[in-house]
Amino acid sequence: MELRDYQKECIETIDELSPGAYLVQMATGLGKTVTFANIPRRGRVLLLSHREELVTPPRKYYNCAFGVERAEVTSHGEEVVSASVQSLVRRLDRFHPEEFDMIITDEAHHAAASTYKKIYNHFQPRLHIGFTATPNRGDKVRLDDVYQDIIFQRDLKWGINAGYLSDIRCLRANIGFDLSKVSRRMGDYAPGELDRAMNVESQNEAIAQAYRDHAVGQTLIFATSVEHAQNIAKCIPGAVAVTAVTKDRQDIIDAFTRREIPVLVNCMILTEGTDIPLIETIIIARPTQNDSLYAQMAGRGLRLSPGKQQLTLIDCVGVTSKASLCTAPSLIGVDMQDVPASRQDEIEGDLFDLPDIITRACDTPESWIRNVEIVDLWAKEQSYQTHDINWFKMPDGSFVCSLPEKKRLVIPAQDELGMTVLNGEKVPMQAAFDRAFYFLRDQYSDSEAIWNLRIASRWGSAEASEKQKALIQRRLRGFDTDGLTKLQASHILNRLMTA
Repeated sequence: MELRDYQKECIETIDELSPGAYLVQMATGLGKTVTFANIPRRGRVLLLSHREELVTPPRKYYNCAFGVERAEVTSHGEEVVSASVQSLVRRLDRFHPEEFDMIITDEAHHAAASTYKKIYNHFQPRLHIGFTATPNRGDKVRLDDVYQDIIFQRDLKWGINAGYLSDIRCLRANIGFDLSKVSRRMGDYAPGELDRAMNVESQNEAIAQAYRDHAVGQTLIFATSVEHAQNIAKCIPGAVAVTAVTKDRQDIIDAFTRREIPVLVNCMILTEGTDIPLIETIIIARPTQNDSLYAQMAGRGLRLSPGKQQLTLIDCVGVTSKASLCTAPSLIGVDMQDVPASRQDEIEGDLFDLPDIITRACDTPESWIRNVEIVDLWAKEQSYQTHDINWFKMPDGSFVCSLPEKKRLVIPAQDELGMTVLNGEKVPMQAAFDRAFYFLRDQYSDSEAIWNLRIASRWGSAEASEKQKALIQRRLRGFDTDGLTKLQASHILNRLMTA
């Protein structure tokens, strides 16, 4: 296989590394599997995968003995061993600590989990390379205790701008599901409960209506089960269900590619390793909280094809309670959690326009008031000292402090290793918070009552003044100021004055 220039660059970078553990970010569709399969081997290689269905597909890219550690299958000393983490962690006594020269972790954003760390602690490889396609700002789990540096990055925006991947138009279709009572299992919805909540006649009809209203060209729909896929297909003339029980799958895919079949509805069959040259629309009717699974589903439509203008990506949405459902913004690491439910339907358009749309949707008095709690909780989870600066946490993970005369102090979002960039210099996030504090202390001491929450809290617990309420009501007609504290009113007024 002829490698692309960026794949060659990544491989050359890895081949020149000193011993250690490093992270590579490569967007879905840019070929991370073929990239890591072509890293020069100086000894045996161990591949680690989070999901069992990802264990065997890399075999086709290797020209050497390839073993598997998964479920009832075991390896026998092959040059490359591909293992499911869940299986290997129970079989470590079969392997000598120095048995592998290199460990490659796919979906490396899971590498902070205890099962992974038990494996890493057992082995002593020359290199450990983690590959991830999923943007992760390090907001939930940082990987700085696993990897020492990010050595190569090619994200989705780069892939689209460089002409390797399709543009993405993002739409939302509320089909009326309710997942608020569906349990979680291994970080995602429990499959059986999810299927019962999704495989409902009215919702299947709503999926078909979303197809009729919005789909463009050859369409792939992801369903929750075999029966769900079959039921959706019945609602769409000409659609065909492709599942684990489907015979002649390749013949069906070939007919789809020739445009003889307009729609394929599948249940976790066409997520990884299936080469379908032409997919113009993807409908996600299989809700997930797993960002890597979502990226795999959406990634099926990222390939370029003659006559294809763009990928139309349609998220089926409904009620999820407090669950963080993956939708299109997940592809670029933007958080939808703080978007008010009343404004979530606005989050549509070109993928790279969504961050600005989300920022505007979150820019509400309610979010300004809640923000202090959001930042405080985040800082505690991350073990950061924010020095009581009145930060506003944006949906893209950056932090903004509003100052007089409409000036702002900004710290960009941290990466997987807890690093951010200030004036072109990569620094730890804690160092960025420290520098911001010293800057504010030295340059804005006369405005400390605005940016220093510790000072503001001394006067801020009392009820908002009538003057504050009047100013807010003048700028935000209809906003209910009853119950506002002085500090909350101050947050709203500061935001209004600096917006």
